[in-house]
Amino acid sequence: MPASFVVLRQTGHDQFEFVAEVERRPGLPARKARRAAIVAAIGGEPAAGETYAAILRSEWRIGFDW
Repeated sequence: MPASFVVLRQTGHDQFEFVAEVERRPGLPARKARRAAIVAAIGGEPAAGETYAAILRSEWRIGFDW
């Protein structure tokens, strides 16, 4: 299975909602790959004041083990 990002949008203090799951673009450094995933998930650049997170799917799943 190819690596992918889970993209989340911040909706409040310490609150996030799922936006999309996006495949990681090969060849990009980590920060650029995360940014590309967010842009792909929302169909463009985030509006001023919006906060998004892109978390590797493998890390997302591990996070629920605790």
